[in-house]
Amino acid sequence: MAGPYPCTIDNGAGERLTFSEVRSDEQGEYQEATNSVSPGSGPPMHVHHLQEESLTVERGTMGWQRPGEDEQIARSGETVTFAPGEMHRFWNAGDDELVCTGYVRPPDNVEYFLTKLFESTRANGGKRPRMFDAAYLLSRYRSELGLAAIPPPVQRVVFPVVVAIGSLLGLRKRFAGAPEPASRSRA
Repeated sequence: MAGPYPCTIDNGAGERLTFSEVRSDEQGEYQEATNSVSPGSGPPMHVHHLQEESLTVERGTMGWQRPGEDEQIARSGETVTFAPGEMHRFWNAGDDELVCTGYVRPPDNVEYFLTKLFESTRANGGKRPRMFDAAYLLSRYRSELGLAAIPPPVQRVVFPVVVAIGSLLGLRKRFAGAPEPASRSRA
């Protein structure tokens, strides 16, 4: 997607994400962002297969969890970092807006993926992304991102059927110019 920056997206479900331009340091490229989350909202259990994700609470209370572990709380000034391949979720665990700053390293296609996912969720009333959009994005970028809530058989069997039918119906044109997925081989 690549700017112009700052670039803010809103999923219509209580989460706004503002991307800053991609930066570099001695560890390589990273995508900075600020996340504003309404009470009770936040992304479902997910994984960045190739990327480290780090969140620092600027304001509010962030709940976070890894599978099989107890729910944790992070408050203002605290940072939580998830390693590549580490399934996790976070949410606003307080009564006021949660504001976090953070990064994803390397950026790969996280900005494109989340922009399209947020657009689809918003267009679908803020509840969940449209079925074709979710199937397309999660299939195309499966080397980079995954959602735990969708059973593997659905992703392996149902998603390709949904993508094939949706493509025949012309739904794929929403993703014209989609960037190529990052390769797991570099990890």
